[in-house]
Amino acid sequence: MIIVDAHEDLAWNARSFGRDYTRSAHETRQREEGTEIPRLNGRCMLGLPEWLAGRVAVIFATVFVMPARHARSAMERTYRTPDEAYAEGMAQLDYYERLTETQPRFRWIRSRRDLEAVLETWREPLPEPDPRCIGIVCLMEGADPIRRPEEVEVWYERGVRIIGPAWSATRYAGGTGEPGPLTDEGRRLLKVMQDFPLILDLSHMAERSFFEALERYERPVIASHSNPQALVPGDRQLSDAMIRALAERDGVIGVVLSNRMLKKGWTRGDPKEAVTVWDVVRAIDYICQRVGDARHVGIGSDFDGGFGADETPAEFDTVADLPKIADALRQAGFAEADVEAVMGGNWLRILRHGLE
Repeated sequence: MIIVDAHEDLAWNARSFGRDYTRSAHETRQREEGTEIPRLNGRCMLGLPEWLAGRVAVIFATVFVMPARHARSAMERTYRTPDEAYAEGMAQLDYYERLTETQPRFRWIRSRRDLEAVLETWREPLPEPDPRCIGIVCLMEGADPIRRPEEVEVWYERGVRIIGPAWSATRYAGGTGEPGPLTDEGRRLLKVMQDFPLILDLSHMAERSFFEALERYERPVIASHSNPQALVPGDRQLSDAMIRALAERDGVIGVVLSNRMLKKGWTRGDPKEAVTVWDVVRAIDYICQRVGDARHVGIGSDFDGGFGADETPAEFDTVADLPKIADALRQAGFAEADVEAVMGGNWLRILRHGLE
């Protein structure tokens, strides 16, 4: 069994905090001791040795630029204008190009053929030397780097395959903490996106923009990193109606492994151990119960996405611990085929359908 993690902010962390993801997460932690980085972004959870140990074969790696109005530190890569967002987004794609060109363990997935080539390196039994590669699918989180909808083609040619219009509100859509519908530019964005084999990411979209986008967009749709609102209230989460609507489109929802999104009332500074892998299983099972099967849920850990090891469930120290979810699902009575679907198979279905 291989694992697909549908949300990791690699380029933003590398450019904002200097994290080198070819190193282990533990080495990064040592290098960051005594700096403000752990306070801002938590103790690092990602690194090449941990991806390999956790059998994480595919990552949806983001192009993410923070709006300046949300900045907490001068270290963070932010933007005030569309041109600034564009420049930083392109710089993050440059990061992924360098990573995949200089490090043979990383491959950029732009097509179904690329995806299958990465998966082939994980076929058992593994020959010597170890051939395994980490596949990177580029996901734009918050579409403000696209200065005008017609630039979608430029980003597609550079390798972006998934676009999420919102983080907080953008020029295209209402978002987390800043509700609103699609804007006129947002409607044009979706129309242009349909000319390309692009997947629409509905995470962070406000409820009004979510449902309008779902109605307008005809290609594959996902919520790369979102949890049930019924378990933890708030507009960052998905209501039951949103969960069912996404499933009706054969979409997949990636469960986030942030304690604040798994247990109501948990706040930073509360004991890590107050949340466990069973809270992860509860979120997964909740989605399955709402839609009637295990076809529409996966993992979107968001590790290193503004939180670290101290803010994840008790059993998780690094991304290498993701297989513990599979063990817990089996203990909870999930069939093996459903466990494999949740851990990676559902995301692979989306990619095989959405990529050319």
